[in-house]
Amino acid sequence: MCSSLIGRGGAYTAAVRRGLVLFGLVLALAAPASASQAQFFRIQYVIDGDTVVLANGEHVRLVQIDTPELRGSECYGVQARALLRRLIPPGTTVRVEADPRLDQVDRYGRLLRYLFRGPTNLNLELVRQGAATVWFYDHDRGRYAAELMTAARAARAAHRGLWGACPRTPFDPYHAADTGP
Repeated sequence: MCSSLIGRGGAYTAAVRRGLVLFGLVLALAAPASASQAQFFRIQYVIDGDTVVLANGEHVRLVQIDTPELRGSECYGVQARALLRRLIPPGTTVRVEADPRLDQVDRYGRLLRYLFRGPTNLNLELVRQGAATVWFYDHDRGRYAAELMTAARAARAAHRGLWGACPRTPFDPYHAADTGP
């Protein structure tokens, strides 16, 4: 069989090319999804201003931002959670997007992701509304770092959200939010 294909020259080359194309297609379909590819999930519930649970049970920590904690009654923690609950109530479908420049999972096993509702980047929206500040953990800057910084500066200058309610909050994108009690 092989000798008959070799004798045909062009037919053999075409057969090899078709085989390689099919093999490549099989590999592409079998490969795991890239970390940067977005996926769609429904929200099960919102834990706090920067953490949600998806309908599949996965916990997601909104990456590159930080909101005041509920524990210890930090200033604006309850309001940050309320805003995120309004933006993505249970059952809402969101696009969950990883950033290949950043860690994929935190020390608690939560996925580190950007969330989108339609075209709205929710990480960025929380910063715009002053419910969150920017946090470049380990000084790593993701794909939306510039937009996040611009939004944080504007929210702070306008005294929106935590910037008005908790006036002594320092703006430091290299540390977690600290709004005090």
